[in-house]
Amino acid sequence: MKGLQSLIPKKSSRLTVLIKKQSRKKNLFGSKKESVFNIEVNKIKPNPHQPRRDFSEDSLKELADSIGEHGVLQPLLVTKIEKPTARGRRVEYQLVAGERRLEAAKIAGLPRVPVIIRDNSERQKLEIALVENIQREDLNPIEAALAFKQLNDDFGLKHEEIAKKVGKSRVAVTNCLRLLNLPLRVQEAITKGKISFGHGKALLMAKPEKQKDLFGDIIKDNLTVHETEYRAQRVAARPSDKESKNPLFQKIEKDLQEVLGNRVSVTKRGRAGRLTLQFYSDEELDKIVNRLLKI
Repeated sequence: MKGLQSLIPKKSSRLTVLIKKQSRKKNLFGSKKESVFNIEVNKIKPNPHQPRRDFSEDSLKELADSIGEHGVLQPLLVTKIEKPTARGRRVEYQLVAGERRLEAAKIAGLPRVPVIIRDNSERQKLEIALVENIQREDLNPIEAALAFKQLNDDFGLKHEEIAKKVGKSRVAVTNCLRLLNLPLRVQEAITKGKISFGHGKALLMAKPEKQKDLFGDIIKDNLTVHETEYRAQRVAARPSDKESKNPLFQKIEKDLQEVLGNRVSVTKRGRAGRLTLQFYSDEELDKIVNRLLKI
């Protein structure tokens, strides 16, 4: 059962590694021995740094059914917050990791859930929540990008540092962050799964004023990522280049682009000239080389 499996921690999960590593540091998480407490769900408040913003209703319902039958098998992580009141102090708990489990427990009607109480800094709360969601592949690309941005803006982490914490390459983190340069309408489409991360990367090849039109083409014509890349490369060409170019060269560029799927530029000065093939990743370069070798 998918819902049940999502509650069982993997032996080599990056979240577990992060927690164990940081638990060894003095004054971060308290003592090494961790106790599990059953806390009332209405006393657990959302984590303002929670990177995940959207939940699939179907998967949440499936998880709620599993929790209703088996209970919450993996404790949530929370921090304790004491707030002064007229009669003394009121104790609340802020969620660090396990928002999906908490929401499913509420749906299942559980009055209490098992938690581990920790004393984490704001940055550690975001890191743990981010790592948990990424290890479960729960974040969509825009949610991940916003979380990376917060780590960068609020806590000063460089892209390479973020990459190490979440188990991704620096290039992957940078490419994900670049999605935030797209129009909001396009970001919403990625969030809702209407277009993929690959489509978003392809749109970034085009100039900002052309991205909305190209996005419309993706939806209208149901373009693949490769088709989007090809169109983005074509619209990225400067009009002045086309206007001043020899018609023969324009035809050569068009023919080569159709064969290779990448932007091609032909320039000539005197008797000499230059043929330029553009690529945006090692994978694209490999594809170009393979296609050329087959010609």
